Amino acid sequence: MTFNSSAYSVRLFMPHGDPDGLRLIDQPNWSGVGVAFPRGAYKEVSKRKEFERTGIYILVGPGPNGSAMPSLYIGQSDRVQTRLDAHHKNRDFWEWAVFFVSKDNALNVAAAQYIESRLIERAVTAKRCHLDNGNEPGGPNLGDADAADAEGFLANMLRVLPLLGVSAFEQKEAKTVTKERRLLTCTAKTKGITAKGYVQPGGFVVCKGSHATAEEQGGIHDYMRAIRKDLLATGVLVAEGGHYRFTQDYDLSSPSTAAGVVLGRTANGRIEWKDASGKTLKILQEVEAEQAP
Repeated sequence: MTFNSSAYSVRLFMPHGDPDGLRLIDQPNWSGVGVAFPRGAYKEVSKRKEFERTGIYILVGPGPNGSAMPSLYIGQSDRVQTRLDAHHKNRDFWEWAVFFVSKDNALNVAAAQYIESRLIERAVTAKRCHLDNGNEPGGPNLGDADAADAEGFLANMLRVLPLLGVSAFEQKEAKTVTKERRLLTCTAKTKGITAKGYVQPGGFVVCKGSHATAEEQGGIHDYMRAIRKDLLATGVLVAEGGHYRFTQDYDLSSPSTAAGVVLGRTANGRIEWKDASGKTLKILQEVEAEQAP
């Protein structure tokens, strides 16, 4: 048996046995630990010793005005509880939170400030959330060794966060099209729309430069309309020549969601996305399934 060199394991511990309650997240050979909890349990869980340490925290809540994207606030503190106490009293939007501290108190304020700045930078670039932060703090100037340590801590955080449902920091980079990652096309010929993209585990990437229709058909559902509105608001989509254009590679949750954004209507992505020979994604996947050992 062979193992992927990038494989990793994560331990998720629920002290009260409630998957929606307090959760502790860590990884083997990592000095950090994440603490996730619903807002309603704050007074109870804030008695834990982790709240007394230096750390980086993320507040999560619904997006404004029916947005499909969540709202996030990113911060840090030399004592997490001090800031979270203030946010519990003064910030209304968040419904749950997660913070990361070091088990051995090795995480210092400078490293926390550096990680906070890097998280905000990634969130702004990824364009997958509404940031409730009022500004973008510049991180401290760390030495090479300290910066490398902080980047290592951040990398472990980024592995854990999607497992908690936070994908706001994921940045999809353009990848070489291979047999396994074949380039597909979605078109609306009557509107002069052509988009290109490819399937990847857990989603579908629409390539930079792809077009989407500016018109929405009456049958489009609210979720799809909200996604298109969010992509326009964040600049992922921009108006150009009577249609929209993708300004960056952007990962959507499924081929159907990607096709719906492109076509402005409810769409079956397995039918709408086709390869250069005209075979639909549905047919391509069926052939691959038949050929699998």
